[in-house]
Amino acid sequence: MKLYGYFRSSAAYRVRLALNLKGIAYESVPVNLLAGEQRLSDYAAINPQRLVPALELDGGQVLTQSGAILEYLEQSHPEPALLPSDPLEAAQVRAWCQLIGCDIHPICNLRVLNYLKAELGVDDAGKEAWIRHWIEEGFGVLEQGLSTSPSYRPERLSWLQVYLIPQVFNALRFGVDMNAFPTLQASYEACNRLPEFIAAQPGNQPDSV
Repeated sequence: MKLYGYFRSSAAYRVRLALNLKGIAYESVPVNLLAGEQRLSDYAAINPQRLVPALELDGGQVLTQSGAILEYLEQSHPEPALLPSDPLEAAQVRAWCQLIGCDIHPICNLRVLNYLKAELGVDDAGKEAWIRHWIEEGFGVLEQGLSTSPSYRPERLSWLQVYLIPQVFNALRFGVDMNAFPTLQASYEACNRLPEFIAAQPGNQPDSV
């Protein structure tokens, strides 16, 4: 498999984590978003949406959108499972993941921030305030949900950590005070002691230099 991604992309980070946790070998193919490589014709032929990640399978088929890629990996490589077997618990994990993947991440990604600056005249301080606002709003709901849910077990790895750890990385990068979210911070610290998470960290990717 080939994973086209950018080292700081949250969505690509998710897929790296899932591949690592399932023990699936892959080749990392960097796509530099800041340099606009996602808009070049060669990459547009791979992913017409011009976003990362894209996962090229051994047979040449290409999957896009991190959520769809995770679904494929869960079905094609069911062990170790990254979703609970209980349907209600699996639905809860998906809900937590969608809180991150639908309500936080998309409005804080590069193309949105570029639009804020280029079209609406928002300066860098304003962009960072925007990012912190949406992360903190989402994290507040997630912190409350995890800290009170009987189905949340921090030692059980699932899609939740696959979505959460990249988003906490971004939160720290933009100065979010994680003291307000102790459950999320504890999960971040615990996961980043595991080899699969260490290998997926942005600073450990070939294009991070």
